Formats: sequence, structure tokens, C-alpha cells
Amino acid sequence: MTAPDPNVTQPWLEYYSEWTKPPLTYGDRTLPQMYEENLSRNANKPATRFFGRSLTYAELDKDIRRAAAGLKAFGVRPGDRVTIMLPNCPQHVVAYYAVHMLGAVVVEHNPLYTANELRPQFKDHAARIAIVWDKTASTLEQLRGDTPLETLVSVNMTKAMPRLQQLALRIPFGKLREAREALTGQARNTVPWEALISTAIGGDGDDIAAPDSITPDSPALILYTSGTTGAPKGAVLTHTNLIANPVQGAAWVKELQTENQRMLATLPFFHAYGLAFSLTLPVLIGSELILLPSPQMDLVMKALKNDNPTFVPGVPTLFERIVSTAKEQNVDLSKVQIGFSGASSLPAKVIEDWEDLTGGYLVEGYGLTETGPILIGNPRSADRRPGYIGIPFPDTEIRIVNPENPDELMPYGEAGEIIARGPQVFAGYLNNDEATEKAFHNGWFRTGDMGVMEEDGFIKLVSRIKELIITGGFNVYPAEVEDVMRRHPDITEVAVVGRPREDGSEDVVACVVLEDGAALDPDGLKEFARENLTRYKVPRTFYHFEELNRDQMGKVRRREVRDSLLARLAEH
Repeated sequence: MTAPDPNVTQPWLEYYSEWTKPPLTYGDRTLPQMYEENLSRNANKPATRFFGRSLTYAELDKDIRRAAAGLKAFGVRPGDRVTIMLPNCPQHVVAYYAVHMLGAVVVEHNPLYTANELRPQFKDHAARIAIVWDKTASTLEQLRGDTPLETLVSVNMTKAMPRLQQLALRIPFGKLREAREALTGQARNTVPWEALISTAIGGDGDDIAAPDSITPDSPALILYTSGTTGAPKGAVLTHTNLIANPVQGAAWVKELQTENQRMLATLPFFHAYGLAFSLTLPVLIGSELILLPSPQMDLVMKALKNDNPTFVPGVPTLFERIVSTAKEQNVDLSKVQIGFSGASSLPAKVIEDWEDLTGGYLVEGYGLTETGPILIGNPRSADRRPGYIGIPFPDTEIRIVNPENPDELMPYGEAGEIIARGPQVFAGYLNNDEATEKAFHNGWFRTGDMGVMEEDGFIKLVSRIKELIITGGFNVYPAEVEDVMRRHPDITEVAVVGRPREDGSEDVVACVVLEDGAALDPDGLKEFARENLTRYKVPRTFYHFEELNRDQMGKVRRREVRDSLLARLAEH
């Protein structure tokens, strides 16, 4: 018998806060229209803060229009793709909205990627112009000969700092020299950012207006994602996709419905999570954006002490480090109202410690690049449930289905693939109809993640489908084993992976990072696991790692950890 579709009864609605009332109003607008609405309301309010230097929305707007005029003079037209490869800095905010002001499409890339990683992506999206961090401009110089890339605009971040700090960084000695070398470098054969936004190239841009041909369903952004396997694919997100999550987030968290927020941008803008909650959301609600070029703890703690952010999006490891550092340094975090965590599971202890220190809330969300990114979130209320990623976001439909037959709904309490529909879900991959077709089933996006939905709508993430470990005919979900092993006092980090057997199945093994001073005790760890897990789920072997492979967001990459382990085993 087919299980009932939970989207008909929507049992999770009873857990929505009183201020979260779907269906929401998304405005049927584009990013430039959202930008103009904010500018008309908040022109004189602080927009960005970078190493102590603030710009109002009106001051930022001058640079945005000049940058748009400069790009237009370089031939950028509606629908063209323009690459941005920058750390979080004011010039990144300006470039992002300048491209959209022309009706063009932003392509975000990690500025630390190698030419080898970027070459196939530049051939795919065919951007002719890239706005790039001067320190890494030489990387893109290597792509000029065999990709459509023609023009590089180089950005020196230090020129957005206060004048006194700019002068100090010119001192060629000691730590100041090291700081300058970390922030900026020579960029030959490029157009300096200051030239692009000067009136000499395109004028002051006062006559720049988004073209009428751009609609809410027009492409606005391309982000490359590979999931757990395969070559990176360009996920194409529309203006509607990009506006949806900030609107949903503001409806989810009451504090975000006010304009007097100060957002701490620890997450990189080239990631869907950082882009939605640190680049689009502030302009939606007219808040101030405190920009950090990297999530180094000294920069994070300095911003928390001096700039008093009220909203901090991040990943679990960031919140753990903030909590431990704040305790060590006796830092007051009482001005922080909301933390929002994503990218990996959030331990209950971190939530407790964070909320004790701040007096605010730490809210967890789940999603993917293709979904703008959040699909599911824990309520900002006492109804949150440790160990669960939460309930569907407003106007978001979630099903748990048989991955072998997505038409078959799984009963409540049984694991299946999470599939989704909603205004934040992308339309498809760039130049890749085959991948797009595989990503959808009858209009539902297949996340590739295994989850369980309870009768009241709360969802628990089990694992990536492709990270299932099959041992002795049983399926083992790494996340479940990891959640148990993290409770052991000797373990600080763990990744559970499959070690191949000759018969094609796998052994469950655990790669662990230990607390300082702790010794690896395989028998003790196995005994602990047996107390909490069915025997076939208990790791056969425990391997000691100094650190685990992570992505730019700090999320452990099990597949890369497994590759590292297999390489180690091959050596021995």
C-alpha cells in the first residue's frame, strides 16, 4: 500500500512559529528590483563594514553603478556571464550587484582554485570577463589561451580598508609585511578595479537600469557543484531561486524581520549558503554586513568583540571554535541574537553552549547548492529536536521515497531518499541536459541524501546514498555511527567510511582525530560502539588521523577521507 503524501496533511505546520505564516510573498521580482527597493528605504544606513571602515547603501550604490557602467563599456550585455573570484570584501558586494544591474549572470568561483580545476568550468560557462583577487590573478592568466576568458579585473582588497590601515600595510617589515602579502599581490596584465569604477571608462553609471527583458525566472547565478562524485556541474539559479531563501529565512527567524541587524559574513560568498545569508539577505532586509575575508578565528573574535554582530551564519566547527575561544578569552557574546548553522550535523552540546553564552538561538538548516540552499530547518523555538535537521521550510514540499523507485513514498519512520519542490529549487545544470534529467523525477529534485520523516514531519538525515556502506548484506549509514562515536570523550572528529573487501562488500571503519593527550584504544572504542550500535555497525578498525579532509566550508568530506585512508593502506 502506498504511504500517504505528507505534503497533503503538512503535520509540521503546528511547529511553525506564530510569525511564520506561509504561503509567503516573494514579490515576483528580480535581484536589481530587490536592490532598488532597499536603496529607496535605507540609502543612509550602514551597508558594509570592512576592518573598521563603513559604507552606507548610498555610498555603495555609487560604486555599483560605476562598476556596472565599466562592465557595460567592456561589452557585458544581458545574459552574459561574468566570473567573480574574490574573498568577502566590499568590492565583492559591488561586483555582484553591478553584474545583476546589467541583467548579466554571475559565476562564482573559489579564488583559491587551481587553473586545472577551473579550466573545464570556464570552458563550460564561457565567461569573457573575470573580476578576481589580485593575489590569484596569475591563476586565471593561465586560462586566457584555451578558454573564452579575455579580460581580468584585479581587486586589491586593502584599498577598501581605512586609510590608516592602508598606510600601515605599506611598512615592509615584520607582521605588517606578512599581513600585506596575505591580503594582496601583484597582478600583471589586468585592469585594476579602481580603473573599472572610475568615470573614465564607463561614466558615473547614473543612467544604468536593469533591462526589462530580465524576469524573475531569468538565470542570475551559476555555482559549480559535484556532489559526492563526478565532474563539477554548473547549477543555474534564477532571481526567484536566490530571493526565495532569504524571504523564507526572514519568515523563519523573527529577528530577521527587522532592519537593524548586523550580519557577520564568515561564510564565503562563492558558496550557496554564504551567498544567500550574507550577500542577498542583508540587502533584502537592509542590514549592515560585517565582512571578513576569511573565517580565521582572530578575525572572527575581533569582529564579535568590536562590531557586535547580531546574526552569525556558520558551520558547526565555526560555532564550536567560537564557543571555546569565547570561554578562554572571556568574550561577551550577548549581542548575538541568532546563529544559523548548515553544511553538516550540529551537535546538541554546541547548541547548548552557544545559547548559554549568547542568550539567543542557534538554528540548524539543511540543503544543497541546487536548492538555494535551505530546504529544511529546525524551528526557532522550544520545539527544536536534537539529532533532526528539522521540518520543511515555508512553501517547501519534501517527500521521502524509495531511491530505486521515486514514485514509491516511504512510510513514516523508514529511511528513503529526500526529494523536494519549492521556489528555491533550481531549474537545471548548465549545458548538461543528461545531468539535469537525472537530478529530477517528475518535477521533484532528488537530493541524493537519505532521510527519515517522523509522523509529525520532523526529518532526520541518515547519509548520502553514495556513501552507504554495505557490509554483510546490511546497509550502514555513516552519519549514524559517527553520531555515536562523537560522544566518546577521546574523540574530537570522526569520519566513518567503507574499506573495500575482496568480495566487493566493505568493512565499516572509523578515521578519528583524538583529544590532546589521548591514546588510540581500539578495544575501548569498539566496546563503546557496541553499547550503542548493532554489531554490524560497529567499526572493525579505528585509524588515527591528525586531521580529516574538509571542504572550504569546514565540512568533512568522507569520500576524500576514504581516499586518504586507502592511500595510506596501499603504502603499508
